[in-house]
Amino acid sequence: MKKRNKKIRINIIELMCIFILIIGSLYIGYYLYSEYREEQNNIKISKIFYDKKEKESISANIKTAKMKQLEELQKINPDIIGWISIPGTRIDYPVLQTTDNSYYLTHNYKKEYSISGSIFLDKDFNIGNSDTNYLIYGHRNKSGSMFEDLINYKDEEYYKEHPIIQFTTIKDDSEYEIIAVFLSRVYYRYETNVFRYYYFINAVNQEAYDDYVYNSKEASLYNIENTAIYGDQLLTLSTCEYSQEDGRLVVVAKKVN
Repeated sequence: MKKRNKKIRINIIELMCIFILIIGSLYIGYYLYSEYREEQNNIKISKIFYDKKEKESISANIKTAKMKQLEELQKINPDIIGWISIPGTRIDYPVLQTTDNSYYLTHNYKKEYSISGSIFLDKDFNIGNSDTNYLIYGHRNKSGSMFEDLINYKDEEYYKEHPIIQFTTIKDDSEYEIIAVFLSRVYYRYETNVFRYYYFINAVNQEAYDDYVYNSKEASLYNIENTAIYGDQLLTLSTCEYSQEDGRLVVVAKKVN
């Protein structure tokens, strides 16, 4: 009887192990499929964006081919407000914006559920008003998609090889040069005298602008000679960084005039 009960327990344990293995395999399979599907979606929209049928104009008064293509993408989804790319990296994506910052954490540019999410602009940035600082967020994905390559900016040599960010909107097609790379985190409300970079979108005055630039460069992982002065358009990229709780890696750049 004891042997029989023991055999039953062993069989139950084996069945549980098989069940866990099946569930785990299904989850991994779903994750890999989702990553593959999103990669195919990104390839499709990239082909649309880079299908340049006209020579780009360098005139400030004429829309470039990228700006015109962006208008075409807005017919797919009006939430697409820009396109960001960093030459020599895998970062090359549409930028979306809606009234809820959490939405594009879990949706692609087609508004389909996606574990990869999208690259998105902070909801409080006023595109029509051209606020001071484009604050842009994105996941880091194991497949290397979205903002995964930003983590490489921990290395100064990587920055030197990739110092320029390209950002296009329907109003502007410009390059931004990086001025700071730093680590941060999402702070608790009770913490004081901390640099909450994620609150800075539009400078109320020169002092606020200068403070943001100063704090960014003070926190930078390495010295970057380039800086920004009041009036320069800023671009800030933010992604997760896992060396601390709620950690973030942040790249700050200024528009090249």
